[in-house]
Amino acid sequence: MVALLEELKTGSIVKGLSSDGTAKVVNVEWFGNQAIKVVYEDSTGRPKDKLVYRSDEPTLEVVKKGLPWSFDGDGSLFRLVSEAYRIKLAYLFDHYLAIHTSLVEPLPHQITAVYENMLSRQPLRFLLADDPGAGKTIMAGLLIKELFIRGDVERCLIVAPGNLVEQWQDELYEKFGLRFDILTKEKIEASLDNPFQDSGFLIARLDMLSRNEHLQAKFRSSKDWDLIICDEAHKMSATCFSGEINFTKRYQLGRTLGEKCRHFLLMTATPHNGKEEDFQLFMALIDSDRFEGKFRDGVHKTDVSDLMRRMVKEELVKFDGKPLFPERKAYTLNYKLSDEEAALYAEVTNYVREEMNRVERFSDENPTQRVNVGFAMQSLQRRLASSPEAIYQSLLRRRERLERRLNEEVLLQRGEQVLSSEQDEQDEVDITDLEDAPEAEVDKVEETILDRATASRNVEELIIEIETLKNLEERARKLRNSGKDTKWLQLNSILDDPLMIDKSGNRRKLVIFTESKDTLKYLESKIKNRLGNNEAVIAIHGGLLREERKKLIEGFTHDKNVLILVATDAVGEGVNLQRAHLMVNYDLPWNPNRLEQRFGRIHRIGQTEVCHLWNLVASETREGEVYNLLLKKLEKARESLGGKVYNVLGRLFDEYPLRDLLIQAIRYGDDPTVKAKLEQIIENAVNSDKLVELLEEKALVKNTLDKTKVQEIREEMERAQARRLQPHFIQSFFLKAFEHLGGKCYPREEDRFEITYVPGSIKERDRLIGIGNPIQSRYERICFEKDKIKEPPLAAFICPGHPLLDCTIDLILERYRDLLKKGTVLIDENDDGEESRVLFYLEQVIQDGRTNKHGIHQVVSQKFQFTEIDQNGKLNSAGAAPYLDYTPIKDNELEILKSEIETNWLNKDLEAQIISYAIENLVPEHLEEVKNRRLKEIEKVEAEVTSRLKREINFWDHRAEELKMQERAGRNTKLSSSNAATRAQELEERLQRRLKELEREREISALPPQIRGGAIIIPKGLLKKLKGEEGISGDVLTFEEREKIEKAAMQAVISIEKSIGRVPRDVSKERGIGYDIESKDPNTGSLYFIEVKGRWHTKDEVTLTKNEILCSRNEPEKFRLALVTIDETGPKTLKYVKGFSFGEPDFAETTRTFNLSKLLELAGDPL
Repeated sequence: MVALLEELKTGSIVKGLSSDGTAKVVNVEWFGNQAIKVVYEDSTGRPKDKLVYRSDEPTLEVVKKGLPWSFDGDGSLFRLVSEAYRIKLAYLFDHYLAIHTSLVEPLPHQITAVYENMLSRQPLRFLLADDPGAGKTIMAGLLIKELFIRGDVERCLIVAPGNLVEQWQDELYEKFGLRFDILTKEKIEASLDNPFQDSGFLIARLDMLSRNEHLQAKFRSSKDWDLIICDEAHKMSATCFSGEINFTKRYQLGRTLGEKCRHFLLMTATPHNGKEEDFQLFMALIDSDRFEGKFRDGVHKTDVSDLMRRMVKEELVKFDGKPLFPERKAYTLNYKLSDEEAALYAEVTNYVREEMNRVERFSDENPTQRVNVGFAMQSLQRRLASSPEAIYQSLLRRRERLERRLNEEVLLQRGEQVLSSEQDEQDEVDITDLEDAPEAEVDKVEETILDRATASRNVEELIIEIETLKNLEERARKLRNSGKDTKWLQLNSILDDPLMIDKSGNRRKLVIFTESKDTLKYLESKIKNRLGNNEAVIAIHGGLLREERKKLIEGFTHDKNVLILVATDAVGEGVNLQRAHLMVNYDLPWNPNRLEQRFGRIHRIGQTEVCHLWNLVASETREGEVYNLLLKKLEKARESLGGKVYNVLGRLFDEYPLRDLLIQAIRYGDDPTVKAKLEQIIENAVNSDKLVELLEEKALVKNTLDKTKVQEIREEMERAQARRLQPHFIQSFFLKAFEHLGGKCYPREEDRFEITYVPGSIKERDRLIGIGNPIQSRYERICFEKDKIKEPPLAAFICPGHPLLDCTIDLILERYRDLLKKGTVLIDENDDGEESRVLFYLEQVIQDGRTNKHGIHQVVSQKFQFTEIDQNGKLNSAGAAPYLDYTPIKDNELEILKSEIETNWLNKDLEAQIISYAIENLVPEHLEEVKNRRLKEIEKVEAEVTSRLKREINFWDHRAEELKMQERAGRNTKLSSSNAATRAQELEERLQRRLKELEREREISALPPQIRGGAIIIPKGLLKKLKGEEGISGDVLTFEEREKIEKAAMQAVISIEKSIGRVPRDVSKERGIGYDIESKDPNTGSLYFIEVKGRWHTKDEVTLTKNEILCSRNEPEKFRLALVTIDETGPKTLKYVKGFSFGEPDFAETTRTFNLSKLLELAGDPL
């Protein structure tokens, strides 16, 4: 019906003002008689305004002129759109939604990191610095998924070292269903415009970004990111030395990343290198204002507890309060080389030493050649220590490559210039960068440099070097063919260690690490022959394709016949091998971090056994002497400090890298002075005082989880498990809504379905709103339970965040959102009373003064509540989803209920009463809760920022005055006084900008609460009365008698719970949670959820609501149905039904009725 402009009045509900449904008129201002300015609230409650002209009248329709609701909407569709609205806001009803929709079982410290430390921060600028193995990737995945489900993240970038990007991609998809693309060279080249615009969920290699200025320019010109996560973020540190700051390319990248996102998360297990100035530079990546300027001892102090979270391994616990990680032990097996081995070692080491010394002669002329030859010789020395096979193959390849070079040079007759040009063509090796690169890339570089880099400058010198290599190669070949390998004999003895056999006499799983692919193949063959079983041994190296590696690791984990994994560091960081608890370092790495990382493959979350590590060391070799001394010192320290010493291995040699010490030993190990110096360095690095100091630094910000806190988390998780939306509420809604939109799900295996056709409307909606992978035309299988995904054929997991569910919700809301404000009439089948009431959907929003790019204020908290008001104006909480327990009225019942619907009390402005109550009671509580949390955080930031920037301003003001005086005295200064004064002014402006931003954050206010929907609730007793059916059913019990029976039953169950040693709590007033009593076992800490049904002893039916049935399905092991029969003397029988399936109700069902006698037959004594 066309509306005139005059009909648009305050309070009117109008169609045509807003494109997304109806709008509520807030104010009208006339301009002449042909136009008005209308201020209105759209369907989401956001205020808007627009000019409306006479010519717009045909598009307008007044739905309501400030009068009461019509309550004549379709009840079935009302329930459907209500559930769509609730699932759209699922995170408000299921506070651990990401956990319930991901394939992870998080631990207490992971839950607190995400749900207490990070999610509450708006925006997030945070450092997650838990120990290695604490599961930081899982925490990051939960954070991303929570923010994604909440609609807070549409663009997410993860920056990680190159050797971890595939691991990130795999874990995010396999555990969280999050599809990320890896930014590869191929993707960059294939991009038509900007590779950072092609995907909203991207993983990039740290050094690919830090070294490529063109790529960084593309990044800066791309759209901002909602969330950027940097793994191994300590690699982006800057360093301060002698007052000068070295801003590395990685650090500069970190700055750029932080400027291009709203949420910024840094992750590292080593945030502090022992230098406070470096740490504060690192923290400036998170908040540049709080850490402005060079660190000055005694001047710059700061509390970082609100910016970072750090928990160490030894303090991490499981839900039962027991340590998360078992004990770990390491053993050093020293062995002596045979005469033949010792001779080869001496000759090869002599060659390595001479080549290193020789290249030093022209280091100034060609520094690249010096670095590359040094790297080649280091690689050769490591192959020498690895195995006869490895050194033989390495010498062979190097000799053949140099011979080809020689032939080429002789052919071209370049004489004295034989090697200069090719050496110049080689890139200088950066060993630090190679430590982060994928192993296949490292192998390629190592082989290239090892085979090509030489200190020979002309043909004559090259001929001599080749002859030397021939002699070494021949000696290595003889040793290899002789079968004499002392190191292998040591490993062979470990294979006979009693720890290798379990109590049943079966061989345990073992992981063996080596540095060389040649050694890996050699060991694989030797061990297969040793065990007499080819199937028992697998080998993994960086040359394998990604899927091959995954398949082999799966086999080692799940196949009981696969016993030994021989691996290079391709299965180092990021790979879980906790199926084994025994490990051998066949080769010791020159980077001590690798030791910790390797041990961490088996000593990680999920490991239940004591972990044992054997290190093989040739103690008479030069590098062996260094390592032997180090390992002895570490073992001694472990006796006093425990396994914590392994957590700081990477920090022991901050000042003198272990690699450099090993090179020194190789080059100058015969010199007693050098030898003594090396021993002293190791002594200083591993002494107890130094270790304690490192462990204290490692603590940095000490976060702990005491037993009380762990128990609180456990109880909250168990409650959330019982009340979760996934899978059953989601399944019930989706099957109905999908069918309503024209689709159909065909049942296949238990709780799995097939979709042969997805309606075009859903696919079109995905095209409009989708941000991930597109919806498919058909799905061979879908499921709603996590443990049903991997059954063949693989199923799509339908949960919040999946486009099929999201688009279905969006379409239902678009088509039927108006029904919520129109209202309907529903029947409460479980209420035998005779007084109607009204259910309202109430939404509260708290915002602060900041605005986004669309000019909308930042929402800092939101609540959605179901509230009922009775005829006396009394308000009560209606629980989580009350409409699911109410049934729509039938067509023939509408006329019967007409007089009740039109009663005086329903014609009052009930909406105003609800809003008034919310404004006076609910909103102030919500506002106070948010202010108490946020204002403390803001005040701390403001104090830290003000203190730091004012000190810097004072410093530069003072410096400007000093420079001015020197200029007046005629002195030349590096820095002018005007530049110093300008710096002070810039800092003052920065301070004022930040203070204004903090002031906007402090402007926390509540939006007016909004009524999103409503329904009249008619008790079953009232409907029967109006139908004239009272007494027909033979139910002679009055409402008061039934209440008395229920009360007696509750008291009986509470008494019996106390008698069996549990601690019961009556929660029956919390409507819609699915149970009446929460009972805690003080011995185990577990909660039990008990629904109490009291029945008169002559009755033989029990009815469960939909919420009660779904609660039993959510927690089948802990749900109890307490059946209590009552006679004239009181409780007659009390039995518990547990582990019984009450079925999966479809969406239309609100209750199910069961035969009491049959249930009692299945029931048992309370426990």
